[in-house]
Amino acid sequence: MKIGLKSGTVKLSRYSLSWKRRFLDEQKRLRRLLGTARYTVEHIGSTAVPGLDAKPIIDMAMMIPSFKRLPFWIRRLEKAGYLYKGEYGLPGRHFFIRGNPTAQHLHLVTPGCVHWDRWLLFRDYLKANPHEARRYNEAKLALARRFPDNRDAYTRAKTPVINRLLARAKKWRASSC
Repeated sequence: MKIGLKSGTVKLSRYSLSWKRRFLDEQKRLRRLLGTARYTVEHIGSTAVPGLDAKPIIDMAMMIPSFKRLPFWIRRLEKAGYLYKGEYGLPGRHFFIRGNPTAQHLHLVTPGCVHWDRWLLFRDYLKANPHEARRYNEAKLALARRFPDNRDAYTRAKTPVINRLLARAKKWRASSC
């Protein structure tokens, strides 16, 4: 399956088993390029949830020990083919893209980052609750039809849906402890 999407557009693709493989391949490639640097990489977003339609962009979150050596990380990731975009509207994370059209998003965060916890909770909740994943998928498909050429509007319109799901996910997590 073709991966990548033109900036600013919204086109959802049917879930593909290749997305997990592409994440694992990129994770392996990053390990080779980053050497012994300490970090953790997770596959996040809709491409990480079996059965969800998604923009064909592999979303990854990378946790590093701190931002004290941010210039080091920026140089290394740029050497790996990523384009640094700064915080890009989300304080507390640094954002990178790779590919033309964009095939990967990489979100760089540090321990304690609220975004990291939200991304993993959202992913894990949808994986464990297929009925919620289906409802989320239906909402995304409707919004993609409404905003095919305006990714910002699509993202803004998804926010209330995501927030409702996150509220349920927090209760789900609390009940499973």
